Formats: sequence, structure tokens, C-alpha cells
Amino acid sequence: MRLTVSMAATCAAWALAASGAAAGTLEVLVLDRDGKPTPDAVVIVTPSGKGQPKTPLPNSAVVNQEKQQFVPAVTVVAVGARVRFINSDPWNHHVRVGTAGAAVGASDGQSALLEGKAEGKPASAAVFTMDKPGAMGAALLGCFIHSRMGGAIYVADSPWTVKTNSEGVAVLEDVPEGAASIKVWHAAQLVEKTPLLVNVSGAPAKVTFQLDVAPRRRS
Repeated sequence: MRLTVSMAATCAAWALAASGAAAGTLEVLVLDRDGKPTPDAVVIVTPSGKGQPKTPLPNSAVVNQEKQQFVPAVTVVAVGARVRFINSDPWNHHVRVGTAGAAVGASDGQSALLEGKAEGKPASAAVFTMDKPGAMGAALLGCFIHSRMGGAIYVADSPWTVKTNSEGVAVLEDVPEGAASIKVWHAAQLVEKTPLLVNVSGAPAKVTFQLDVAPRRRS
């Protein structure tokens, strides 16, 4: 059978819908209370339609303790991911994993002492499994020895979860067309804000989400 251009276009549209491939791209700009771009905020998109992004969330990650900082400051992983912590400093560090709202200095049972790296020897490391998804399970990182050290591991409960870059922007691709909600998590935002409701289409869309806090910038 010979297809006309119109029939071919219709068949292609049917095939696209049947495969669930109809999707769009969301660009989310996160601002702080003062209207400044906020890096290392976690943007979570939950679409009403079904689908999966082409790039899945990582099942493993590496976080360095370097110059008395957790690097990267925020890491997004899938549920059940194994995160390897490495002490690259010449002095001892702890890795303490706590949750938002926990008492200062508390951990959720995952903590380890990592000895300082001796010259010419491998750095000490510890591996933790991250299995508590969502904002309530977001792991806040600390060190019993150096209280100024802080970071976070966000265990995503949606495959469309991305942290913002240095300009406060997160780009989420392959979001199924239709209604979707957008949440933003940041360790400094203690009270979760009401999600934004958007309608995803084939055309790229830009959305702005403003926090109620002005997080301290890393030096």
C-alpha cells in the first residue's frame, strides 16, 4: 500500500503516541529569597503521564572530602545507590549521614571515620547505601571533627530529578506531555513550598521557582 504524506504523518503520530515517546523539556530556574540564582537546589518533576528519561539516575556516586568540603556539595542518586566517600585531605574526617530536622550531631546510623591520606598511599574510603527516597530521606552530610563541613545526598523518588547548576538552572528532558508538578528541595528550605503545576508540551518551556530562604554560598 502506498502512503500519502498525510497518511504517513498520521501513522507516525500514532506510533509516537503508542510508544509513549511524546515528551517535552523543562528548564527550571531556582531563585533564592532575594531573587538570586540558587545552585545545588534539587528540582523534582512528577508527570501525570508514564515514561522514562533516556538518561537514568545514577546507581553509584563518589563524594570527596577535599579542603574540608564535601565535593560535590549535593549529589542526586537513584534509590538503593551506593555512594563512596573518599578522604583526600591529609587529616582525619568523619562521614556522618543525618536527615533534615535531626538533632545537631546526630546520624541515622551511617557514619565512619576516614583517616587522613598519607603521602604515597591510597585514600581511605567508606561506602554507604542510600535507600530512603524523597525529601524526608534526603541525607545531610557532616563531619564530627569539622563542624563547618556540610553537604547532601538526595535520593530521588522521581526519575526526573536534577540539581541546579552554578546559574541556578536545572534542565529536565523527556518529560511526558501533560500535567506535571515541580518541587524544589534545598537543605536550607526547612518548610517545603507548594509545588508548581505545569502542562508539558512538545515545545521547551521555562519555569521559575523562588525559595523563601537565601542559602549561604560556598566559599
